[in-house]
Amino acid sequence: MMRPDSQGRKNYLYPNPVKFQKFIDGLAARVDLDIKVAVFGPVSFVFLNKKRNRVKILY
Repeated sequence: MMRPDSQGRKNYLYPNPVKFQKFIDGLAARVDLDIKVAVFGPVSFVFLNKKRNRVKILY
């Protein structure tokens, strides 16, 4: 489902698998360190697990 106010929002797919035991803070830290993108800007980040059958989205 897309958010109605998503105009201008960039979406990033995190390239490496992530353990889903990580909470929001851990995922935000990975984005900040690895991708070097401002976490609190108008962006969304998509994370996949190792099997690539689950998704977590940070927006």
